[in-house]
Amino acid sequence: MRAGRSGSVVVLAGALALGALAAPAAEAANTGVRVSNLVLNQGKPIVVGTTAEVTAESTFHVTAPSGIKVDDVSAFPLLYHDTTPAKAVNSGGIYSGSTVCGENAKRPGDCRGVLSIDPRSRLDSNNDATTWKIAVWVRAWDAKGRFKGEEFPTGFGTVQIKRAAKATVNASPEPVAKGKKLTVTGNATRADWVKHTYTGIGGKTATLQFRKAGTRDYVTVKKVTADSAGRLKTTVTASVDGYWRWTFGANSTTGGATSTADYVDVR
Repeated sequence: MRAGRSGSVVVLAGALALGALAAPAAEAANTGVRVSNLVLNQGKPIVVGTTAEVTAESTFHVTAPSGIKVDDVSAFPLLYHDTTPAKAVNSGGIYSGSTVCGENAKRPGDCRGVLSIDPRSRLDSNNDATTWKIAVWVRAWDAKGRFKGEEFPTGFGTVQIKRAAKATVNASPEPVAKGKKLTVTGNATRADWVKHTYTGIGGKTATLQFRKAGTRDYVTVKKVTADSAGRLKTTVTASVDGYWRWTFGANSTTGGATSTADYVDVR
C-alpha cells in the first residue's frame, strides 16, 4: 500500500476496513517525512452537486529521511473539520483518490494526486458546506518493508467545499409584440446533500441579463430577489429580438450559477 515513483495507491474514502492500512497504536511514530508545496484544486473552492463524483487534483513534494525511500512512503491529502486529522481518517474526513510520486515528475518526490468527493457517501449534511482544513496522511516503511509509522502533518491551509447551484429561465409570451410586456421567470436552486436534490435558495439576489440578437455581450437589466422557494419573476418591455438569462454569484457556502439563455422573437 505504498505510493512510489512508478505506482499509485488508491484509498477508499470514509471508514475503511483499516486492518491492512492502520498500524497498531503502539507502532505509530513520527516518520521523519516532510511534505511541502501542497496545492489543492489550484487553490479554488470545490463545488459539489447531488449525485456526480467531483475530483480535485493536488500537487506536493515529499522528502524522505535517511533509511526511507520515497518509494516507501504513502502520502494522501486529507480534508477535515470539527475534528482532528487522525480521527478524520476513520470518520468524517475526505481522502479518497490516488497519489503518484515521481512518475513524469521534474524531480524525485514530486507528487500528484486526485481527491474524489462523492456527495452520496462523503457529504451527509449541508453543514459540510464550510471551510475544511488540509492535512496529509503520511505512512512510511523501511527498506525491508517494516512499517515505520504514520503521522498527520498540518499547516497546508484550507479549502472551501460548496454546494453547487443552478439557475433556470423562461421568458414569455413568445413571440411578443414590440412595446409589450415580457414576463421573465426562473428558479435559483442549490444542492441539498441530505435530500440529494436541488432546493430553492430563498432570498437569493439574481441578475437579469439580456443579449441583443447578433451581438456577443450580455448587459444587466435589473436585479431581482427570489421568494422563499427560490422563484424569480419580473417584467420588462420587449424592444428587440434577443436572449434572456438569470445569473448569480457564489458565497461562502454555495457556488454561483448562470442559466441557459431563452431567445425571444419580438415582432
